[in-house]
Amino acid sequence: MELTRRDALTALTAAGATVGGGVLAGRLEPPRADAETDGTADLQAAAEPTLSTDLLDLLDAAAEVLYPTGVDGRREFVDTYVLGRLANRPAYREGLREAAAQLDAVARDWRGRPYAELDVETRDGLLRDLGVETADPDPDGPISEQIRFYVVNDLLFAFYSSPTGGRLVGIENPIGYPGGIESYQRGGMSSSAAGDRGGGADGR
Repeated sequence: MELTRRDALTALTAAGATVGGGVLAGRLEPPRADAETDGTADLQAAAEPTLSTDLLDLLDAAAEVLYPTGVDGRREFVDTYVLGRLANRPAYREGLREAAAQLDAVARDWRGRPYAELDVETRDGLLRDLGVETADPDPDGPISEQIRFYVVNDLLFAFYSSPTGGRLVGIENPIGYPGGIESYQRGGMSSSAAGDRGGGADGR
């Protein structure tokens, strides 16, 4: 099973994002050192700061826990979706950064290493030890609820609202594709339920 950039863009449509592919490409690829600029790029970067590699590494590491084994193309999918999801949403971006920073701090404190450097089983166990598996998603709640809201639910929603992830659970036409609503009804899922598929930290 291979996730593609098209999957991520479809998931963004399902989430209500309206970010163009060109904007995403510019935010994912750093400019060349010898590129000539007139300062416009610097102003755009200040208005829409990109996410750090460390944060994207953490989110990809969480996705490895949450997504089925054997999924290819996960990193590009996660990067594209997350960057598009946070475009023009500074408050949400800061909430995600805070939740991820707390998760990483716990990993360093409890396991002695950054979250992204832990093996997948340890990452999964850490989420469960924090109570994320059964936590209610709440952006203003305790750490487990913030991680559930910003990290777990959003990554699961992205996967199951993509064509590739949708096919895994029998949803051939995710929201944003023709027939999406009918397909979701056949699958017994709603757009909100997609983010909570499985009810646990690993979504399996």
